[in-house]
Amino acid sequence: MNRNQFIKLSGLTGIAFIAIPQLAFSLKNDSLSYEELIGKGNPELVGEVFKLRKEAYEAFISMKNEAEKSNIQLKMVSSYRDFKHQNTIWERKYKRYESQGFNTDTIIKKIIEYSTIPGTSRHHWGTDIDLVDANAKQPANLLSPIHFEDGACFSPFKKWMDANANDFGFYLVYTDGINRKGFKYEPWHYSYKPLSFKFLSDYRQLNLAEILKKELVMGSEHFSEGFVTNYLNDNVLDINPELLSN
Repeated sequence: MNRNQFIKLSGLTGIAFIAIPQLAFSLKNDSLSYEELIGKGNPELVGEVFKLRKEAYEAFISMKNEAEKSNIQLKMVSSYRDFKHQNTIWERKYKRYESQGFNTDTIIKKIIEYSTIPGTSRHHWGTDIDLVDANAKQPANLLSPIHFEDGACFSPFKKWMDANANDFGFYLVYTDGINRKGFKYEPWHYSYKPLSFKFLSDYRQLNLAEILKKELVMGSEHFSEGFVTNYLNDNVLDINPELLSN
């Protein structure tokens, strides 16, 4: 199924979600609760500073060990984020842009270039991680796409991940596809597909408009029906096609 076909299937009635097929490999049948899907539950996580669901964490450790053979030291800089954490990021950016004199529509547009609305983040699921190479020189603005370009400090990391990450179940989420919309290119953000595919399916059963209204996110009174529809199609669903099909 190509991206355009997928988005056509996502036509909304009351901005509700539809189900997607099950993956053929290593997927769990357990559904997540509403609270866990929006980052307000109490998921079972493992890890020290950065935590993931057990299966995803173990796959990461296996990938990390393999990368070390090529002198790549995989380093998590973000993993599970609950609703409160994501809301802190959202409100900090909202207030900063507000203090700079931007109007509300512009503020929201600027935030969702890279940051998700609280309650809609894939990091709520304990399956997604932001990674860099600890063996490389760490630039001041760590998560910038320019550092992953050919010849830049994280270029060896990116080449290794491009060649090997899928073998461990990890897929880049926000690619540099020329026709992709929504969040900008993030060469550091990977998702553990054997779990996140099912969680996305669960998430799509929810009503996004109701979530955003119920959770009282700063600025949510400006989330029109058209905005929510576009955010669903462009930001939630217009991701790496590999994460949308088996």
